[in-house]
Amino acid sequence: MNAAEMTINRTVPADEMLAVRNPISGEVLAELPIMSPDAVRAAAERARAAQPAWEALGVKGRVKVMRRFADLMWEERERIIEIIRSETGKPTGGAWGEVSALDNTMHYYSVKAPKVLRPQKRKVTVPFAHRARVIYKPHGVAGFLTPWNYPLQNGLVDAIAALFAGNAILLKPSEVTPLSIMAAVELMHKAGIPQDVAQVLTGDGRTGAAMVDVVDYISLTGSTATGRKVAIRAAERMIPYSLELGGKDPAIVLEDADLDVAASWSLVGAFENAGQVCVSTERMYVLDAVYEPFMAKLQEWANKLTVSSESGFQVHMGSLTNMRELERTEAHLADAVERGAKVVIGGKRRPDLGPLFFEPTVLVDVTPDMAIMRDETFGPVMPIMRVKNVEEAIRQANNSDYGLSACIFTKNIKRGEKLAEQVESGDVTINHPMFLFGTPDLPMGGWKNSGVGRRNGPEGLLRFVKTHAIFSDNMLLTGPSLTQTDEKLRGFYGAQRRLRKVLPWL
Repeated sequence: MNAAEMTINRTVPADEMLAVRNPISGEVLAELPIMSPDAVRAAAERARAAQPAWEALGVKGRVKVMRRFADLMWEERERIIEIIRSETGKPTGGAWGEVSALDNTMHYYSVKAPKVLRPQKRKVTVPFAHRARVIYKPHGVAGFLTPWNYPLQNGLVDAIAALFAGNAILLKPSEVTPLSIMAAVELMHKAGIPQDVAQVLTGDGRTGAAMVDVVDYISLTGSTATGRKVAIRAAERMIPYSLELGGKDPAIVLEDADLDVAASWSLVGAFENAGQVCVSTERMYVLDAVYEPFMAKLQEWANKLTVSSESGFQVHMGSLTNMRELERTEAHLADAVERGAKVVIGGKRRPDLGPLFFEPTVLVDVTPDMAIMRDETFGPVMPIMRVKNVEEAIRQANNSDYGLSACIFTKNIKRGEKLAEQVESGDVTINHPMFLFGTPDLPMGGWKNSGVGRRNGPEGLLRFVKTHAIFSDNMLLTGPSLTQTDEKLRGFYGAQRRLRKVLPWL
């Protein structure tokens, strides 16, 4: 089945349609309805009615269904990869990475969810008279506003955690790249997830706004500006939310770094998905002691980059997905050059490859006040700043309104990890930018303007449940009473407090 033949869960009457286009060829891949607020409300009602049966399966029952879904996705990976490529313009390797990372995360939760979500015994003050436990309940209907840059991976990584936790899900994908999620949700239904438990809502910003008004939990992966709007509306409705927002991720090259590793992997971090990555290499700080040899290595590795619209794992970078990103890239570059920066690699459009291709670009002599060092560019540019020492590198890395991710290149792992503790970001990698995507046990999320909440790890699962605390008193110390603190209880607590001096675990 090709992209144009895919349908959403139901036929949705719509006065307006949106066209999904291939960013390289301009071909219309599909025309989809812009769902109205009424259609969104109806979808939420169906989801709310279907959710209790999904919850009633229990964690182990849901795990069985989710494993079938993971197997179907893997069996269909070549088709899914081509759908991702067709609507994003990214090369085969990038699309394969989306499928494999999502598969890895599903395996992680299939093992972890039964342990994390089982009822938990909790410590009580009077062990022989009281007992306490916590059980976890899903929120109900969780809504997801998903991005266009990684439509499958970022579109589903949070939603699958919500499904494992027992929620029904409403997915509102970007109008630019809805087809990857639609293909995946069809496989969910084939695996046994009920249609009304997993639904796709196609449309534009109006559709997304309507969804925020009807769900019990809202998750957004997108811009900081949109995140603020979602947070305000969620607060007005008193519903929980999580936001994975923008970043301006720094990378630091220390004097003891392996320069081949630093040069090659910083290029990967900067130019993966044509720079349209939130966790990446967006600004670099290279210590003066290794600046010249690092730049020589960078040029050497950059000469090996392949930019193309062709398929195959030998292609390193493909097209940008939107004209907006291309124009912002050019604007940031022009601002930097006007202020004294120098382009040493790339710097131009490549219309011979496609309308949205831009050369991998490296520039030097940048300053902290430039937009390209301050604002999220979301394009294939790598600005590099020369710094005197590690203290200046850390200070400049933290000189940002964002705090999503960072990377440090060094051969001394212990030193790198110690320095990582000084960096103000949700995660720091040593010698390998972006690999947090491949480590689902680690929580991922931003500080500052980069977001609220965490995806992946136990934290990514527990955000999709409510705690339900249950306390029981067997009345060994208490009976009918009009006071909480009778003489017997006061005496017991006084003795317990003295014992805690020698038995702190009491």
